Amino acid sequence: MRFDRKIILALAIACLSVMATQAFAEPKGKSATKVYTEDEFITAFQGKSRKVISASLGAPAKKEQSVKPTGADSMLVGKVKAEEKSKPVNVEMWYYKNVVQYAPKKTYKQTELTFVNDRCMNIAFFNEL
Repeated sequence: MRFDRKIILALAIACLSVMATQAFAEPKGKSATKVYTEDEFITAFQGKSRKVISASLGAPAKKEQSVKPTGADSMLVGKVKAEEKSKPVNVEMWYYKNVVQYAPKKTYKQTELTFVNDRCMNIAFFNEL
């Protein structure tokens, strides 16, 4: 009988300790990213690589790859140099949600980072999704 009480007590303590550590752990659905002002965000991430940005902000909510429209070369005004044609340009957009603040207690719903050949070249803030 005493042996059973010791086992039950040990199991209860183990369950309580697991529940206590989960209560203080970060929720899995929420990210722990810092909220920036517009100027802080631009200063921190303009011209940075994908690796640096993903280390600071984590994985983006959405990624999109830019696609060149059919016949776009024929629409260019002027002549395109041969060496410019041979260099492929990789354009990718990353989207983060609620990371940039524009007023007290108000954040932009979406922030778009445009990467050209692995460097952040454009940053845009949106409230429309």
